[in-house]
Amino acid sequence: MGGGKGAGLERYATLDALGQTRLDLARMKEAGTVVRGEIGHDPEVTGLDLEAKTPTAELSDCIDLSKYQTYDVRVKKVIPPPSEQPLRCTATATAERLYGRWTIIKVNTQGGGTC
Repeated sequence: MGGGKGAGLERYATLDALGQTRLDLARMKEAGTVVRGEIGHDPEVTGLDLEAKTPTAELSDCIDLSKYQTYDVRVKKVIPPPSEQPLRCTATATAERLYGRWTIIKVNTQGGGTC
């Protein structure tokens, strides 16, 4: 993501979500780490309320970290994930239809179990 520039996050995330992402990126920069590879996704809409004043959607996503690495640029080596971290887990999100587009307002990446 290269510091988040050019990813278009401003269009799809609230200020809170965008701020958290930028904080995470700043911490990684300070620690001298980057991420490489890709994160697999298998999202699905698990709830939808189009009748609400502000339409909402609940999403569930199976996150696959098997092709994702954290890399320490200072010592030039991969940092292995914690042994207790599953390579596949479920994350959830809430989106609202704001200003003519769906915007993620809340994400729970500490989701429930493996998928």
